[in-house]
Amino acid sequence: MRVEMPVKPGLRMECADGRRLVLLQGTTPVLFARQRATHRGVHYARTGRYASPLAPLRAERARAFAEFAMPGTEEWTERWAAHAEAELRAAADGPLHTGEWRLGPQPNGWFVDGNWPKLLAHDPDRGHLTWFGYGDPVEDARDLLPLRSLSPVEAPRVRAYRRQYREGVLPPVFAWWISGFNSPVVLDGHDRLTAALAEGGRPRVLVLSRAADAAWVELCAAQPIREYQERLAALDSPDAGFRVANESRRLAETLGRIIESPDATRAWPFPGGAPAWDAAAAAHVPGWAPDADS
Repeated sequence: MRVEMPVKPGLRMECADGRRLVLLQGTTPVLFARQRATHRGVHYARTGRYASPLAPLRAERARAFAEFAMPGTEEWTERWAAHAEAELRAAADGPLHTGEWRLGPQPNGWFVDGNWPKLLAHDPDRGHLTWFGYGDPVEDARDLLPLRSLSPVEAPRVRAYRRQYREGVLPPVFAWWISGFNSPVVLDGHDRLTAALAEGGRPRVLVLSRAADAAWVELCAAQPIREYQERLAALDSPDAGFRVANESRRLAETLGRIIESPDATRAWPFPGGAPAWDAAAAAHVPGWAPDADS
């Protein structure tokens, strides 16, 4: 989807020297983070002030969408993606800004089944996300970062969503890919996330990201296309037609992953640089001291 305005969104990343990051909603910091110098992860601290840019979902809408199309199907997913797009375009405190965007299922197998249960058991307001499994505590290997604390599994709203999960009509969780965290964050659906996990399942997730640059896609696609052409040229057998079909399917899957890869998240300079970031972090998350050099 193409977005023309605003140039600078209400919900945005800002950065300062020393791998310092902050997620702002308007002028309110909602999450501070500092990448590790070893590139093994990121330390973060939530401020507890995040508010979803989407309006609360009513049960009637969830059931209406489920009547329109079977939950989990392409039609159902597209309807929810259209709903989220309309909400985000109208939001003053959402992440959309000028450029090309994508909103849909995460295409590259990002979510690991074994990591889902960790969210309910280990979701500290001041924590750490492991990148690439470099021997850090196993509970820090999580694939999704909530922007507020998850509600108790017996909270009234969570219980309502748990019922929707059991009925098979639970709406998806809407997330936003932030490359500086190397992780999606939950834009909307914290209680739906909790409900699905409390029922022993996993939520459906639609991920918002900046669309990959066309020149980058062309560059990355050049080698797979060349190798595909070389393999076809070498085919000379009775089952060549079958093998051509397999090679074509393989190429289509590879190109699809390239096209749907998220672009880097834009981050604006934090006014005042590192000293101002340090002061803001001390004011909003007092006592937080990320060990960014480990």
